[in-house]
Amino acid sequence: MDNRAGEMMVFVRVVETGSFSEAARNLLMTPSTVSKLIARLEARLGVRLIERSTRRLALTGEEQFYYERSQALLGQLDETEQQIAQGGAEAEGLVRVTSSVTFGTAALEPILPDFLEAYPRIVVDLSLSDDVVDLYLDRTDVAIRVGKLQDSNLMARKIGETRRRIAAAPAYLKRHGVPLTPEDLVAHNCLGFNFRRANPVWPMREGGRIVERMLSGSLLVNNGDTLRRMAIAGVGVIRLADYHLRGPIARGELVEILADSDIGETDDVHALFRGSQFLPARVRAFLDFAVPRMQRFLAEG
Repeated sequence: MDNRAGEMMVFVRVVETGSFSEAARNLLMTPSTVSKLIARLEARLGVRLIERSTRRLALTGEEQFYYERSQALLGQLDETEQQIAQGGAEAEGLVRVTSSVTFGTAALEPILPDFLEAYPRIVVDLSLSDDVVDLYLDRTDVAIRVGKLQDSNLMARKIGETRRRIAAAPAYLKRHGVPLTPEDLVAHNCLGFNFRRANPVWPMREGGRIVERMLSGSLLVNNGDTLRRMAIAGVGVIRLADYHLRGPIARGELVEILADSDIGETDDVHALFRGSQFLPARVRAFLDFAVPRMQRFLAEG
């Protein structure tokens, strides 16, 4: 009899609890039974899945991939059995979603009331943060990402594109003057991000060619909302995606500058998710509902 799913479940529980004995308690097994099942799994695969030490259990290098796929497969198995048992009932359960603060506030929050009304048996666990989360380690179902995608085993649906704009408050420009060329920005307080992945270079068009200005300022932060608020307060010049700036510019709180130097740089926006074409019904329902509406939001810019 093929008991690979059972071995896989034991392996995942050992990794999640960090202990053979704790996994045994969770699964109502003896520690020796858990140890034998892990040993049998390792023997069949021909690899050492877990490094044992007196202090901790750790996954060996590429065995992290086996753990991630095991999680996904077991999740799909649970979802399939639930749907069969319920006779194909409507999507239900918890959907964990993460997004950057500004995009989540502007594009995702407004559609949640309609989604929750349409799917009353789904619970959305929404986290807004400009940190990049690991969907597998954080057990996140959907992540809205702005920018270049890194190579990964994740699936993606493209939401659209957003271009970057440079802006400052009228009060700041009155005090320091309006920069007329990219070179003028060297004398201005250009605010930026403190992410390790952040690029302090602003590419712009000058004299028929593209130049990259290494700029600096008195403030580095970890989210676009703070940058926008600081710019509105007159602290300095910012360069952000259009969805950050369209409202403040329309209200006169910020003024776009150096538009003629714009090179048309855009950032892609994607919805990332774990798994394959066999998505849990609750995750597929969220993606099918949210992605078209977020696409319309970006198109408005």
